[in-house]
Amino acid sequence: MSRAAPPPDSVAFCADLVRSHDFPRYAATLFAPAAERRALLALYAFNVEIVRVRDQVSQPLPGEIRLQWWTDMLSGHVHGSAEGNPVAAELLRAIRDFDLPVEPLSLLADEHQFDLYNDPMPTMAALEGYLAATSSALFDLAARIMGPRSEAVEHLARHAGLAQGLVQVIANLPRDAAHRQLFLPQQVLERHNCSMQDVFAGKETPSLHAVLEQLAAEARQHMTASSSLLAQVAPSVRPAFLPLSQAQADLKRLSRPGRNPFTLQPSSRLRTLWTLWRASRSREFTK
Repeated sequence: MSRAAPPPDSVAFCADLVRSHDFPRYAATLFAPAAERRALLALYAFNVEIVRVRDQVSQPLPGEIRLQWWTDMLSGHVHGSAEGNPVAAELLRAIRDFDLPVEPLSLLADEHQFDLYNDPMPTMAALEGYLAATSSALFDLAARIMGPRSEAVEHLARHAGLAQGLVQVIANLPRDAAHRQLFLPQQVLERHNCSMQDVFAGKETPSLHAVLEQLAAEARQHMTASSSLLAQVAPSVRPAFLPLSQAQADLKRLSRPGRNPFTLQPSSRLRTLWTLWRASRSREFTK
């Protein structure tokens, strides 16, 4: 009679998941104390699970069911199966140990339902709302794990999330266009007379470059605001915002003259580690 396989080490499972699918955030956890690092990995593993739903289903309905499982779990409506899910088990532990609010976690899952459909992002305000509920929420929850709450932390999390999210929209354009999904707001496309069909066809046009430059300029503004707010938060909280340094490096690379916006340009893991280490030693994070 065969014996059942032992349950996976939930801590190692979360670490492997984040390391494989979100290396910048994984690398940032290396600068956190052990207890906080475990909670951060649980939070980021949850985000990976939510984001990956889009690529794991071929139709929206199965994706919605998967996302609903997470919102049900967070509301306490899933019991036995939650204990057997290493990410859910670790996330529930982090919620308990660090008194994390459940509502933004549920909202993050709900917001990613947008990913399951090919509806265009209508306006810049809609994109900012999406990024605030996803990227900014992650920064805010990570900051709650790392240290005390303050108004400056809340403002910093919002600006950092918007900056990082806008950079990701630019970086992910090749993949999104291939899926005929567009996070570039229709409002901005129309302002610059940029055709959605040209984007889906992978056509590099001056109009598209103007659209991307507008998003890049918005990202730079949020990064400038983040830099000024970082000095106002407790030093213990600042490691939660280390991933922003990778977004800054990515934006610089994505803004190079002559770059083809449909060419993927991922950063190497070694360069990411170097970027985060250098940021952790900078006056911005240590003063």
